[in-house]
Amino acid sequence: MTIHSLKPRPDQYSYVFGGVEPLISVKPGDVVELSTEDCYGGRVTSAEDLPSKVVPFAELNPVSGPIHVEGAEIGDVLAVHFVSIVPARAHAISSTFPLFGALTPTRETAMLSEPLEERVWFYDLDLESWTATFRARRSDYVLRLPLDPMHGTVGVAPASGEVRLVVTPSTHGGNMDTPEVRAGTTLYLPVNVSGAMLSLGDGHARQGEGEVCGTGLESAMNTAIVVDVVKGGALAWPRLENDDYIMSTGSVRPLDDAFRISQADLVSWTSDLTGMDTLDAYQLVSQLGLAPAANVCDPNYTMLAKLPKWSLKSAEAYGGVHRRLRTAAEEYKGR
Repeated sequence: MTIHSLKPRPDQYSYVFGGVEPLISVKPGDVVELSTEDCYGGRVTSAEDLPSKVVPFAELNPVSGPIHVEGAEIGDVLAVHFVSIVPARAHAISSTFPLFGALTPTRETAMLSEPLEERVWFYDLDLESWTATFRARRSDYVLRLPLDPMHGTVGVAPASGEVRLVVTPSTHGGNMDTPEVRAGTTLYLPVNVSGAMLSLGDGHARQGEGEVCGTGLESAMNTAIVVDVVKGGALAWPRLENDDYIMSTGSVRPLDDAFRISQADLVSWTSDLTGMDTLDAYQLVSQLGLAPAANVCDPNYTMLAKLPKWSLKSAEAYGGVHRRLRTAAEEYKGR
């Protein structure tokens, strides 16, 4: 097992997917230990630092990478297994933005009402008790929340030479903001260029489904991943797998179309894995499926469709790559 370290300098962070030279090259089966900055680029250091004043929009959500994966070719599937995701600082930050979030006027959803006030919350993180402390800004309400670290932004270079800002999720992954991208999950991404060019960032110490206010508990992270390549089987949309579920995604506006994309992909995936025809798979997904919202605030919204793996009987996605990467992760942690 080869272990690589990726700790970008401030000038090495990227703000796009595509069109960027790789920082490192790894082989399938390798582990990458990497550091990521928070979505504010570390520039919000107090509750008085308003993000809209200290962070240019084009410099939100810095990502670490790209990572070139040897042998990954157009039409393959890149498997990224999250071994561990641990906050790198003793605090996390959340905020409301004047023109960003699900319950305020935005540039895409124009209203005559006034934008929400911009406000910043600092959360103290305790890694020993694995909690974050919420403190209301306008009252004495205090509550400890369990940590559930995740990465909101993970993706590869888009197809056809396209370059996309990191804040927009789409077929290449990107800023999907789903809490399912946590330790123990394998994310499957389509390979659109040679080497895939994987980048990730936007760590959240936790986040509710939908990321309603537009931010999670934004945190710099120390993360370990192990990567693999599945030859062929090109994906239309990113997929995920953990020990209990297979999951499909859709990222687009309006939200109901994101829902349809994720559900249609899950039906197709279920049909492929079980050998059932489309309507039988549709019936199974209709009765057992879950449909959590990932984000309803980004330039594209993201929906998930989940199916419990016990319903697949003995079928394994992509020849059991999640199981193999889970074993590799345990070996890495036990070394």
